[in-house]
Amino acid sequence: MTIPRSAESEPRRGSDCPRGDGPGPTVADSTAAADPATTVPGGRPSPRRALGLGAGLIGLGLVLLLAVLAGLAVGTRPIPLSVVLEAFSHDGFWTFDPADGDHLVIHEMRLPRTLLGILAGVALGVAGALMQGVTRNPLADPGILGVNAGAAFFVVTAISVLGVTSLTGYVWFGFAGAAASVLVIYGIAAMGREGATPLKLALAGAAMNAALSSLTTAVLVTDDAAFDRFRFWQVGALAGRGMDVVTQALIFVCAGLLIALVCGRLLNALSLGEDLARSLGRDVGRDRLFVLIAVIVLCGTATAAAGPIGFVGLAVPHVARLITGPDYRWILAYSALLAPILLLTADVLGRVVAHPGELQVGLVTAVLGAPLFIALIRRRRLVEL
Repeated sequence: MTIPRSAESEPRRGSDCPRGDGPGPTVADSTAAADPATTVPGGRPSPRRALGLGAGLIGLGLVLLLAVLAGLAVGTRPIPLSVVLEAFSHDGFWTFDPADGDHLVIHEMRLPRTLLGILAGVALGVAGALMQGVTRNPLADPGILGVNAGAAFFVVTAISVLGVTSLTGYVWFGFAGAAASVLVIYGIAAMGREGATPLKLALAGAAMNAALSSLTTAVLVTDDAAFDRFRFWQVGALAGRGMDVVTQALIFVCAGLLIALVCGRLLNALSLGEDLARSLGRDVGRDRLFVLIAVIVLCGTATAAAGPIGFVGLAVPHVARLITGPDYRWILAYSALLAPILLLTADVLGRVVAHPGELQVGLVTAVLGAPLFIALIRRRRLVEL
């Protein structure tokens, strides 16, 4: 008996669509399945749900403000909150006094590191969410594309060969190394008819990470002076950076965030799968490259300015996803607030735990991030994206 063509083609259409036995739910289906009462057709949050998520953003903004005040007040030399407020007042009842030691500590030391913590946190959180979305890999972070390895190799080369010693110089070389590494990895992954698929990106990134790490180690073992200067940058820190570094980072982070603004819709389409995304009129290769440009700018800047800081870009997007659901427009917004809160909190904890000294923020985030990520795994919330 011959099966009519229309009958045998129907299951194929069904297999391409995310139905019950298809490859996976769409963004709309996933959100609706989680709570049908909070979504409207198309998978967008209902007005009530959107209002709740918006209120959550306001709440996180207030928590971030508290973290900023703690970063300015807590340290080897505790400063009362009233003095912190005085340090930012030039007229009226509170007046900034350049001769006041507390005011100078706030303006010259704690304000730059706090502002850099905000910028680096926003950049790492958003870049991590973008990486997990574009690769559809829950274990992806910006380092998977060789950002850290590329930045480290260029910084070591600048120290050893060119004699660069300033943090301002590290920023430019670190950013150039991160960008070059990502572009090379994308070029390698884009070879072949399939283009730069998530699997090829991950494999090319792993290979590039190994190669660049070996080259960095080769330079360091032959140059003790370069190693001494490099190790302070490599641990990941906010301390010791001036407003010149903050100003440079601000320009690039703002540019990266402008690019990331349109990436939420792109990632929502890519999360449906390449075939469905193409059927919706998306150019998958172009969209993926657009997202990676945002990752280069954001993570390259954060890594260059503050050094490699782990777990922020890996863990924060998962926390954001637990709160918001699978809509990347909300995931990116929540990641942009949760990450600086985590980074500033880790910076303050590093000062409190090691008082009168301090632990570098990169060490503290690793200590905080590992248990958090293990908890996510134990709750079985870590699923394929």
